[in-house]
Amino acid sequence: MALIVQKYGGSSVADAESIKRVAKRIVDTRRAGHEVVVAVSAMGDTTDELLELAGQVAPMPAPRELDMLLSSGERISMALLAMAIHSMGFEARSFTGSQAGMITDATHGAARIVDVTPVRLREALDDGAIVIVAGFQGFNRDTRDITTLGRGGSDTTAVALAAALRADVCEIYSDVDGIFTADPRVVPRAQKLSSISSEEMLELAANGAKVLYIRAVEYARRHGVLIHARSTFSPDVGTWVVGPGQSLPEGEKGENMEEPIVAGVATDLSQAKITVIGVPDVPGKAADIFKIVAKSGANVDMIVQNASAAATGLADISFTLPKSDATAALKALAGEQSEVGFQSLVHDDQIGKLSIVGAGMRTHSGVAATLFEALSVARINIEMISTSEIRTSVVVRGDNLGEAARVVHSAYGLDGETEAVVYAGTGR
Repeated sequence: MALIVQKYGGSSVADAESIKRVAKRIVDTRRAGHEVVVAVSAMGDTTDELLELAGQVAPMPAPRELDMLLSSGERISMALLAMAIHSMGFEARSFTGSQAGMITDATHGAARIVDVTPVRLREALDDGAIVIVAGFQGFNRDTRDITTLGRGGSDTTAVALAAALRADVCEIYSDVDGIFTADPRVVPRAQKLSSISSEEMLELAANGAKVLYIRAVEYARRHGVLIHARSTFSPDVGTWVVGPGQSLPEGEKGENMEEPIVAGVATDLSQAKITVIGVPDVPGKAADIFKIVAKSGANVDMIVQNASAAATGLADISFTLPKSDATAALKALAGEQSEVGFQSLVHDDQIGKLSIVGAGMRTHSGVAATLFEALSVARINIEMISTSEIRTSVVVRGDNLGEAARVVHSAYGLDGETEAVVYAGTGR
């Protein structure tokens, strides 16, 4: 008998019929003799709808009250799912994040898990019950307030529960069959991977792949949790995310574990570019600029500085950051313009980032050349370049990103013979 943690996203529990379908899948797992713990997201677009409602009643909702509001979505779906399981003749007990022992820091809207004490969950399992936990939420001991975990919070909840309960596997269910060589909505001929290293998955998640969120992958890698990314709408085996020292379950094939040169292509339209024009090319000015940006709370990704013009001694510095951070960063920089001594600021929110990721990039030459050649043939201009040991990223025009992903995917021989299947259309 194994202990299996399952996570179901919003598209998996979007309506009553979907909830009953998920309940049947959970019951089938229990019938097979396994202990089952489930982390569930809010139904469909509930969280977005609650955010919109909050904005209608208050331009800037109080963070504490916003967490109280948003956490209600998962409580609805957990209770309905438990009811559906009961109707199938199996005992199920639902728990909020605080009841499940999800202890977080006090940061509302983006809390981090500091401890998991799943005493009540273990008692319920010992009683033979199926355990349903509201994802995305936790509890701070000092303030005694409800908190939410931010983007990908339900994934993180599931992985944290799997680590605390020492589960055999954490199954993350969404509306695609697993992890693909690219987003099948962008690259229809993307192929499903049978397995991928957690290192590669971290890079893909950090650079726009949304099938798994980076915090969940980080937590799994740190705590030795084996992740199996699967589809709610298909019984097929998905993709195993294998961390250091881990192995696949007996009987599972790992043909993708021999470090392919490029494991996947990730795309990201959520970033903007800021260019600081006319920066004095003297020591310390770049430090001044990025100290200001850091104080604004912005998370900088790529940075490029051009060579200064000999006649003026001035350089331009460009960097990318999330679109949601751009306004604060621009305001902070403008407020310090005279102190730093730059000439002007340019904001561009019509960019797209494309990244290739693969463990085999460490040992193979010509990988970057293939990327640049493919984009050149497609007449797609590169604006910025960034690299790590197993990743190369480029910034292109946002309206060219889809085409760029498709030509690069083909250039590395990643195209499948048929188009990938996407069941519900949201990716979660």
